[in-house]
Amino acid sequence: MPANYWDYLRLDTLLTSQDGLGREDELAPDELHFIVVHQVYELWFKLILAELRLARDHLAAPAVPEERIPYVVHHLKRVNRILELALEQWRVMETLTPQDFLGFRDKLIPASGFQSFQMRELEILLGLSEGQRITYGKVHPLDHIRKLAEGSPGGAMALERLRRAGGEQSLRAALHEWLYRTPIDGSQPDQPGDGERVAAFIGAYLSAQLDYQGQQMARFQQIPETDPEQVARQLEGAAERARDFLMASDCPPAERERTRRIRAALLFIESYRDLPLLAWPRTLLDAVVELEELLVLFRTRHARMVERMIGRRVGTGGSSGVAYLDRTTGYRIFTELWAVRTLLLPRSLLPALRDASSYGFLR
Repeated sequence: MPANYWDYLRLDTLLTSQDGLGREDELAPDELHFIVVHQVYELWFKLILAELRLARDHLAAPAVPEERIPYVVHHLKRVNRILELALEQWRVMETLTPQDFLGFRDKLIPASGFQSFQMRELEILLGLSEGQRITYGKVHPLDHIRKLAEGSPGGAMALERLRRAGGEQSLRAALHEWLYRTPIDGSQPDQPGDGERVAAFIGAYLSAQLDYQGQQMARFQQIPETDPEQVARQLEGAAERARDFLMASDCPPAERERTRRIRAALLFIESYRDLPLLAWPRTLLDAVVELEELLVLFRTRHARMVERMIGRRVGTGGSSGVAYLDRTTGYRIFTELWAVRTLLLPRSLLPALRDASSYGFLR
């Protein structure tokens, strides 16, 4: 039998899956709206997960040819457009009034959006560590899901998906692998003297940054209301933090050299992004930063929608509700990509490269 639209999209299954825990004709007047909006979110999460795995797999290869980077960017940009759409989708949810929601909210207990295992899987796949997670009530967030999954029809699938994601390489880890192999001023990690070249690049950059801060100090001193001593302390603190970041002082000694090269590569790409061969690498980094920015905005928009709907009530899953959601807006997974922005210099003050020609177009 030839394929047709409704069979290809499994519409017989899709359109009969909005009955909640009973029959569709037993739903409260606005309950169908609530279910459909959340199901659509879960479908978007499914596509996001697939796209992130494709991007991750390209970056996780032992060697990543330059011509593969556009494919990574392609998948990440698709994720970002989905997240933009997901942000706007909260507008649809907000057509549900607080009183309408209270008409069926109690039947959801203890169900909660926190139990979206695909969102938890997304966080794991991106690289959110267990230590970064905010506790859900008094228990670890994933333990909360594991406990509720016992005896639940979808629980086995939820647990298996989270278990599998926990064993995968994250996008953050794959990105770090790729950054580690980045040529810094023409030097690659497997070449003799690479450590010295990387150290020289970091040293020259920190020196240029001190010069820039000196120029900033001179300008601040011309402002009558400025406290010179306070500004000097702030600039000195910024210089110290920049040095600690690039020297990986916050890392265990065994990880320091590798982390130092990863951060130097990130700084190199961001600083010399106008070089032709860095065009795609910096576009990739921009896409990752945009992805995390959109996730922060998504969480923020979610929190405001919930506050608009139920105020400061206890969440249906037993959490502190809006207070918990607000705390999750502080999640940052790609921390280095944000931190490096504090270190960037104007183009005119960048240290000269020893081998800038190797990043140009072939003639």
